[in-house]
Amino acid sequence: MLTIRDATLADGSQRDVRIDTDAGRIAAVGSSLTESGQVIDASGRRLLPGGIDAHVHFRQPGFPHKETWETGSRSAAAGGVTTVVDQPNTDPPTVDGPAFDEKAELATASHVDYGINGGVTADWDPDELFERPLLALGEVFLADSTGDMGIDEDLFREALERASDAYRVVTVHAEDADLFDEAARERDDADAWSAYRTAEAEIAAVERALELAEEVGARVHVAHTSTPEAVDAASDAGATCEVTPHHVFLSRDDLDDLGTFGRMNPPLRSEDRREALFERVADGTVDVVATDHAPHTREEKDASIWDAPSGVPGVETMLPLLLEQARQGTLSYERVADLTARNPSEVFGLPRKGRIEEGRMADLVLVDPDATREIRGDDLHSKCGWTPFEGMTGVFPELTMVRGHVVYEDPEASLTPDGVGPADGAFGAAAGENVRE
Repeated sequence: MLTIRDATLADGSQRDVRIDTDAGRIAAVGSSLTESGQVIDASGRRLLPGGIDAHVHFRQPGFPHKETWETGSRSAAAGGVTTVVDQPNTDPPTVDGPAFDEKAELATASHVDYGINGGVTADWDPDELFERPLLALGEVFLADSTGDMGIDEDLFREALERASDAYRVVTVHAEDADLFDEAARERDDADAWSAYRTAEAEIAAVERALELAEEVGARVHVAHTSTPEAVDAASDAGATCEVTPHHVFLSRDDLDDLGTFGRMNPPLRSEDRREALFERVADGTVDVVATDHAPHTREEKDASIWDAPSGVPGVETMLPLLLEQARQGTLSYERVADLTARNPSEVFGLPRKGRIEEGRMADLVLVDPDATREIRGDDLHSKCGWTPFEGMTGVFPELTMVRGHVVYEDPEASLTPDGVGPADGAFGAAAGENVRE
């Protein structure tokens, strides 16, 4: 047994949390619990449910020079993310049974829990996929992105039908390539990518995807929604959606500084749209914040705007950036917990995760809410070694726990008793498990 003493939870209440480390569960939550086993003094600190990042690209198999399950999960643990959901556009793409099995074997190196999504291409094998412990279907691409997995409407309808029959949610990357602005191809400035992949292309594709989902009766989750109009469309249709930290905290105004390192799909939008997106994050319209963690090397990104690959890292900085907003008072701590843990656990059917309650998994994050840190790519743990949030301020975890095991401890925090914290530097032994098994 392990007791975390005098922690402040997201709702502001001060509680003790007792953990059954053998079962990996929260055994009790209350005031002045009788101490049992070892004790962590959490006075003056916030205890939050571990983050669930529902959208990462850990690049294995196929691209281990960009990221691996080991390095990506280290980055997740150091950022307070205790569960990740990996998307299918690897090499080979996760569109059949053997490809799923290959990725699942590589994922055993993860320090955090994980789900694996299945993809859709002309060559997919849904029968084999749904025989596996698949978390969800998607990211289903309605326009090409990294991996060239864009599909047409007929195949998308088939995917919706098969996912509905298998009681799985469909995560959709919604952009309509027919509405891309070809005139922008004549430009070579950093803003050309945003001008090319227009906001209208996203809005129209989201609306059409929602129409098809309603016709089929399928559950759709809209990935990395970058416009307030698309968020509103999803909300009006009763669907769920996610936004990314880069669309919430960065805009086209930042592209002069970011250059091609700011290219992603969908691209950055206007400052007005960014502000409207943040308003929807704060007021509850947005369901989930997920990172679309998509690392590439510096050398790959240092190319022309048309040749650089799309994507930015973010799994380690999501929670720190949101916690800084809570510290400043623009978001509540409860809202941060909803966006990063409670809501994704409900959207993706993870009933044992997402809350600090008796019987739930002991996936926990302990932070000093006043201990801010400047974000520097050199300090982060992703293999790519850079961040689009360079120089911004975050509140980073002092301790991250997965199923009762400490998988990350800030070496300067010295919170855990002997034998509780990681034996191998700041990180504990790999503890990840497939959340569907």
